[in-house]
Amino acid sequence: MHVQNTAPVAGNVGSGQRFALVALTSLFFMWGFITSLNDILIPHLKAVFSLNYTQAMLTQFCFFGAYFLVSIPAGNLVKKVGFQKGLGIGLMIAAAGCLLFIAAAKVQTYWVFLTALFVLASGITILQVAANPLVTIMGPSETASSRLTMTQAFNSLGTTVAPIIGSVLIFSAVTEFATETAEAESVIVPYFGLAITLIVLALIFTRISLPTPELEEEQDGHIVSSEKPLTDYRHLILGVVAIFMYVGAEVSIGSFLVNFFGLEDIAGLPESSAAHYIAYYWGGAMVGRFAGAILMQKIDAGKLLAVNSVMAAVLIAIAIASSGWVAMWAILLVGLCNSIMFPTIFSLALKGLGVNTSRGSGLLCLGIVGGAIVPVIQGAFADTIGLQLSFALPLLCYLYIAYYGVSGAKVRH
Repeated sequence: MHVQNTAPVAGNVGSGQRFALVALTSLFFMWGFITSLNDILIPHLKAVFSLNYTQAMLTQFCFFGAYFLVSIPAGNLVKKVGFQKGLGIGLMIAAAGCLLFIAAAKVQTYWVFLTALFVLASGITILQVAANPLVTIMGPSETASSRLTMTQAFNSLGTTVAPIIGSVLIFSAVTEFATETAEAESVIVPYFGLAITLIVLALIFTRISLPTPELEEEQDGHIVSSEKPLTDYRHLILGVVAIFMYVGAEVSIGSFLVNFFGLEDIAGLPESSAAHYIAYYWGGAMVGRFAGAILMQKIDAGKLLAVNSVMAAVLIAIAIASSGWVAMWAILLVGLCNSIMFPTIFSLALKGLGVNTSRGSGLLCLGIVGGAIVPVIQGAFADTIGLQLSFALPLLCYLYIAYYGVSGAKVRH
């Protein structure tokens, strides 16, 4: 693939692109923070509105369902207005979603919370569609996986600190004598703060200089400028399924951690205490991504993806078959295995797409809808066969990802 940039490339990233990459990395942190905050929001809303597991998982359904509805339009939007304007639009929509939480808290109605989550996620979807491919093309294609893994490490930093901050801000209002109004309104402060931050970032991205690359695909020594059907790229289509499986498994596990740790035969922890352990799950992904960014410069990305997937499946099997702290730490260690999966799948699936990169990115983000569907299915399993056995569903997801790493990611024309 031949890439033309507005800034020269030196090493992995051109010197003129370094500030742009740093600015983009802040976005990865923000949407990681917001996504992980759902893991605190779910048990909180479950208690406030007396929901069962399936009803509580509608939170993730609405949040990640936005990816399914918005990803393709977002890809077309980014192609029409450009990467930079696309980022600004995404940030403002996400800010509007955060502000809707204030209205939701005041009316104390579950569906208004779900609407706010959908709007918030719609903005993040546009950010994902624009930012991920920008990172992959800021340098040689051979190190795209490593580069995207490094920026995703800061995404994991956001997912790590969010449960800690969220549990303090949200669960602090949940006391024995707290009214339902006080419990519902405990979400106002964190989401109002997020809205202000997102608006500031939108203003920043209207001022900075981002590269406006012209993507071209080279085949047999000739530049190809015309678009091709995305179904022509087998590794892209299989990558969409892999993204579906990965996000579904990762989000589903994170969504049930607080309730899983509350089981008597696991740890018997109260919600406020269990919420702190979510940081270990997302923190493992952060540590693994920093390490993975280095490893992938020496190890084949597909093979590393397969190894991590098999390890995740084994750890889940241990969590299902055991009890106490063994089961608890086994499921938490899955976060470490998750580390390189999303950026690796994303960059492998976009390889060789050329002018089709923005549309391919939109299609890949469509797969993020797995975060909406898999948790709801696991919630139904948890209501019927029990919470611990329901983790067999994400186990199956990781087995498919292992297949993608070994075979599905290979580019075949």
